Amino acid sequence: MSHTPHELQEEFPQYAEKLTTLKSSDAHFAKLADDYHEINRAVHRAETDVEPTDDLHMGEMRKKRAALKDEIYRILSAA
Repeated sequence: MSHTPHELQEEFPQYAEKLTTLKSSDAHFAKLADDYHEINRAVHRAETDVEPTDDLHMGEMRKKRAALKDEIYRILSAA
């Protein structure tokens, strides 16, 4: 599979160290990061037609990814 866009390290390069630290020290943050990774991969597979889906489902997945990204950013910027 090709490079997956929107990985957390690329989305928040200024918080790379905090991402690593929080993933290993904060169970809630680690779960958010895992959920983000999972939905991001699902979106990428759908966008590249590896696992095609309908527009409604694609929109729902993108909204979920955005909500997770917002929550992750909120935690990173407050830490």
